[in-house]
Amino acid sequence: MLHLDAASGELRDLAFAELPGLLGARDALVLNDTRVIKARLYGRKSSGGRVELFVERILAEREALALSHSGHSLKAGHRLLVGDGVAVEVLGREEDLVRVRFAEPVAAVLERCGSLPLPPYIRHPPGSEDSERYQTVYAKHSGAVAAPTAGLHFDELMLEKIKEKGASISTVTLHVGAGTFQPVRAENIEEHRMHAERYVVPESTRKIISGKRVLAAGTTTLRALESKTDSGETDLFIHPGFQFRVVDRLLTNFHLPKSSLLMLVAAFAGLENIRRAYAHAIAQRYRFFSYGDAMLIERAK
Repeated sequence: MLHLDAASGELRDLAFAELPGLLGARDALVLNDTRVIKARLYGRKSSGGRVELFVERILAEREALALSHSGHSLKAGHRLLVGDGVAVEVLGREEDLVRVRFAEPVAAVLERCGSLPLPPYIRHPPGSEDSERYQTVYAKHSGAVAAPTAGLHFDELMLEKIKEKGASISTVTLHVGAGTFQPVRAENIEEHRMHAERYVVPESTRKIISGKRVLAAGTTTLRALESKTDSGETDLFIHPGFQFRVVDRLLTNFHLPKSSLLMLVAAFAGLENIRRAYAHAIAQRYRFFSYGDAMLIERAK
């Protein structure tokens, strides 16, 4: 775990096992308890061509928004058979997503026929080991298509040690969407638009963290806490110049170039601090991406 103090610029190489020693009674750890669903479905169009649906969000019992991959763009009226023969009708397009209606409840179809949506840079097909490793130990509410990967570092013993230090632990729920994989392509970052993601910050969590030094486990937790309301949908895009109101410390993994997540940590720690931290991480052979190493950032006040 790389420890970055944004105020001083100091970098320290630590082990993740040392995290409890950096916490005490004035600290509040907040976790994102979303659970990854088996969002990827394979099938065929009525014409016989192959199709892949990546369910980004369940809208109603039998309707969903999905990314689609096929030989030709899907349009309203197209009919598909996915999984073990479930009929799906394309209702229309909504920007880069398609709205689809299933002949059966979407959640049941995904659980029975779906495939775990590992990040695109993990090349092997998802197996039973990934089904366990790609969920946090505190995952509770199903709805994400990607894991809040900073949380993958925690196990039950680590959480108990943190409690023993006197720190509080509470949760938010933000269902991570497919937009987490999308690079920022706009020349002007103000023009970049995030996919909206459903979230809830419980009133109990707001009460627990009030007056505490808040440590957000992951960028999704931070985005939920820094959103203007306590529930709904957020398309909050955090980049340099953003004014943080809630989160004091951020635990996060190392992110892809040109990603919205890299811009978020640059806003939190300062661009030059992040440049130095990433150069240090590369030189010290830190592991990047979903199953990689962690960085703990102390925000400058």
